[in-house]
Amino acid sequence: MGGGGPHRHEQQGGSGEAHPLPSRRKRQVAVIGPSGAELGSEADRLGEEVGRLLAGAGVTLVCGGMGGTMAAACRGAREAGGEAIGIVPGHEIGEANEFCTHVVATGIGHARNLAVVSSGEAVIAIGGEWGTLSEIAFARAIGRSVIALRSWELRGRERMAEAPGVTPAESAREAVDLALRA
Repeated sequence: MGGGGPHRHEQQGGSGEAHPLPSRRKRQVAVIGPSGAELGSEADRLGEEVGRLLAGAGVTLVCGGMGGTMAAACRGAREAGGEAIGIVPGHEIGEANEFCTHVVATGIGHARNLAVVSSGEAVIAIGGEWGTLSEIAFARAIGRSVIALRSWELRGRERMAEAPGVTPAESAREAVDLALRA
């Protein structure tokens, strides 16, 4: 017999039906890639172009907020008049790159990679190092489509043989178009 109050499985108020009003929230796409990408590198150029194209489509960019490809994507979005949310691993918003328009300081280190990919309707992976690979895995584990723009080439066994849900792209335009259709 225990205490009063509802159990977690019991609904409180409202209904189980979808709300009839459309969302006014802007679409969000996560962009991931190496923090070590140098200015002028392929990952830097692609990141900036992806950011610019997402902003032009009215989409908010979400990334890890640090340097390299993340800074390039934010720079492209910002220069195109868009918004870029940086989800940083530490406790200080000041650790984000200067191009982020909004910053979330998590204090959870690399575990923030899950927050980054969870915050996008789709994920564009540009190039990549180990952190990018972990984000691709998190994205697929939670059902997000991943567009691999000159990124990891994955293959597995049995059901994972063709890396389901990971689509390769060769250009920034192709990657953004695929992400917006995902």
